[in-house]
Amino acid sequence: MARVLLSAATTGFTPRERRALRSLRTPHGIQRALDAMPYHHAGTAWSPRRVLRERTAHCLEGAIFAAAALRVLGFPPLLLDLEAVQDTDHVLAVYQVRGHWGAIAKSNFAGLRYREPVYRTVRELVLSYFESYINLRGDRTLRAYSDPVNLARFDRTQPDWMTTDGDLWWVAEYLVDVRHTRLLSPALVRRLHRVDRRSLDAGLVGYRQDGHR
Repeated sequence: MARVLLSAATTGFTPRERRALRSLRTPHGIQRALDAMPYHHAGTAWSPRRVLRERTAHCLEGAIFAAAALRVLGFPPLLLDLEAVQDTDHVLAVYQVRGHWGAIAKSNFAGLRYREPVYRTVRELVLSYFESYINLRGDRTLRAYSDPVNLARFDRTQPDWMTTDGDLWWVAEYLVDVRHTRLLSPALVRRLHRVDRRSLDAGLVGYRQDGHR
C-alpha cells in the first residue's frame, strides 16, 4: 500500500499536533501511546485533538484517535465495530501492512488491544479477539463485526471530526448502523462454554469496576 503523509492543512491539526502524531512513527507506536494513557471513565466521545490534549481515552475515543494518527502516518483512517451480546461493543482502528490486517485499540480488558498485522482477512483478525471477548460472568460474547469504515468519508460532512471540541457520538451511531457479518452460527453459539476462572482473571488484569469494554 502506498502511504501518503498528510499536511497540517489537510488534517486540521496544528503543526505541533501533527509532529506529535508523526513522532509515534508506526501503528505499534500509536498503541504504545494509547497504553500509556489512563482509561477514560466518562460518557464522552472526544475527538483525536481532545485525546491528544487530555492524554486519556476510552474504547471509542482511543479507536478514533488511532485512526486519525494512522492517517497522519499515511494509512487510511479505518474503524471496525465488534458486536457482542450481553456485553458492550468494542471499536478497533484497523490497518494493513503488505496485505495483512492488524488492529489498534484502547480497552479495559487485557486481551482486546493491539494485534500485529499478520491476519490475511478481516474475519481472521476478528476471530483473534474471540477468546478474550468475555463478560464478567465469563461468557464468550463476540458475535458479529462490521465492514471497515473509512472515516475520510466524513471529511465533507464533518470536516472537523479530528479536531472538534464537540463529541463524536455520530461516529458510534454510524458504526452501529453499518452492515455487520455474523461470526458464529446459532448451532456454534449453543455449544459455547464459559471460560475458566483463571482465563477470566487474566482478562481482567487492570480492569476498573466502573469501566466499559
